[in-house]
This record gives sequence, C-alpha cells and structure tokens, in this order.
Amino acid sequence: MSTPLPGGLSASASVAASSANLGPGFDSLGLALSLYDEIEVQTTDSGLHIDVAGEGAGQVPLDESHLVVRALRRGLQAGGVSAAGLNIKCGNVIPHSRGLGSSAAAVVGGLAAANGLIAASGAPELTREQLVQLSSEFEGHPDNAAAAVLGGAVVSWTESGPLYSAASLRLHPDIHLFPAIPQIRSSTAETRAVLPEQVSHVDASFNVSRAALLVIALTQRPDLLMVATEDRLHQPQRAAAMPASAEYLEVLRGCGVPAVLSGAGPSVIAFSTEPQLPAQVLEFGAANGFATAQMAAGHGVRWAPGADS
Repeated sequence: MSTPLPGGLSASASVAASSANLGPGFDSLGLALSLYDEIEVQTTDSGLHIDVAGEGAGQVPLDESHLVVRALRRGLQAGGVSAAGLNIKCGNVIPHSRGLGSSAAAVVGGLAAANGLIAASGAPELTREQLVQLSSEFEGHPDNAAAAVLGGAVVSWTESGPLYSAASLRLHPDIHLFPAIPQIRSSTAETRAVLPEQVSHVDASFNVSRAALLVIALTQRPDLLMVATEDRLHQPQRAAAMPASAEYLEVLRGCGVPAVLSGAGPSVIAFSTEPQLPAQVLEFGAANGFATAQMAAGHGVRWAPGADS
C-alpha cells in the first residue's frame, strides 16, 4: 500500500543530455553533456496538468502517456507514495531524436522529480543505484540513463534479472567535448533495425579491444582517442541512413579529430585536446546543417524538494 501525498508538495529536477556508445562501447559507454532539461512538479488533489516549453512543445502528449509522467509515477511507487493529482512544468532544451538522450533525460528527470516529492514528504529518498535501475528499465539498456543519473563518463552493464549497474569514470581534464547537432532527426528504433543480428569474431574482438582502450583514453591517455574511438559494430552500418553524419565523421577524423556518432545519431561528438576545432571542420559542419559547440561533461541528475504552497 502506498501513502497518499498531500496536495501542495513541490519539487524540481535538473537532468543532463547524454551521448552513448562513444564509438566502440555499444550500449555500455555513456557521457553526460552540459545541456539540461528542467522539471518542476507540484502535487494537487486531483487531475493532471502538463506544461511543456522548448523542445517538444506542441508535439509530445500531455496526458499519462508523457514519459516524464510515467517515470514520475514509477518513482513515487518505488518510494511507497502516490499522488492523486500533479501539475508538471517541463523546460526542455535537449534536442529530440538527435542521439542526445532526450528520452533518458525525461525518464531520469521524472524519477528525480519524484524523489524530490518523496523528500518533501519526509520519506526515505531513492538511491542513485535505484535511479539507474528504474531508468534503465524504461530504456532497456543503461548507457544514456546511467550517464544522466551519475553525470560525467560511465561504464554500464546488465546482469540477469535484468539488473542494471554503472560505474563512473574520471574524464581526463585535457579532453574538450564538441557535440555537433544537425537539424534532421532520426529514430533510434529505425537505426537499430539496420544492425545485423550477428557479427563476426573478428569484428567483436576489434570492438572489445577498442572499448577497453577507450576507457584508458578517456581517463589517462587522450593521445589514444583516435584509435580508441574506432568502431565496426554500428557506425558503418548506420552510415547509409545518415549520410551527412557519416561524411562529417570522415571530415573530422581526416583532420585528426577523434569523433563518433552520438548514440544512434544523427548528432556527432568530437573529442579534442585542443580548445577549438580546426576552422575547416567548423565550416564544413555549418555548411551541412550542423550546429557545433563546445560543452563540458554534465553533472549527475539533481533534485530538490520545494516549500509547501
């Protein structure tokens, strides 16, 4: 039995965008980016009201099927409480359908907002380990979700159950992050559909070596990033579905800049030990519809209870 929350409790949450895979680390490596969605929620006596500003406004559902609402309800349930009514405000800046973890951010943000309400009620909060588990259940894999929960770079994995876990990596301070975001969108379901069900031992061995090396490159040896970001399991297969992204990757890497698809694309993320990308790279990106900007690694999800109204 859950404990009903009184009306007038409020909470807020801030959750980062994320980039998954990072080349060879398919469904296991992730990185939070300093681009944040904000959520405010208040309990009411009945009903549901959702206000969405920014990304997704006028496009996402404004009922119980909204991903933030579903996650918030799940978080309250996990905390042993419930809310008869909710007023929710979503301030979205993470681009949708660009490979930047917008759905993971919605789930993690909803769970964190629930945690804020749980804290406001005086009940024990959910742990970050629980947030990783609950958010990964929505996603089906923990790379984006774990990065959004923990912040920074993460290695995540799945055990039987399924049980989802993640460990944080200390990103090397010399690494600068340059996400390049196109205007076009893509569907993760569609880009997963182009991947083969089986891969060769040669390609599997190749990616295992590169994923292991990438952990070292991200934390200790940025000079190894170019070879460590090589991939054979998903980027070549997705190239035909997003030719502009594939071409931009070639341009970046041809100019000596380690770069990968962000998640399933179409965004691209470059890693550099230089504070700026080469001018010809930026010019090519702009001419082909990519907005490229430097970002820091994002912080882990934050939540806070508000004052009773």
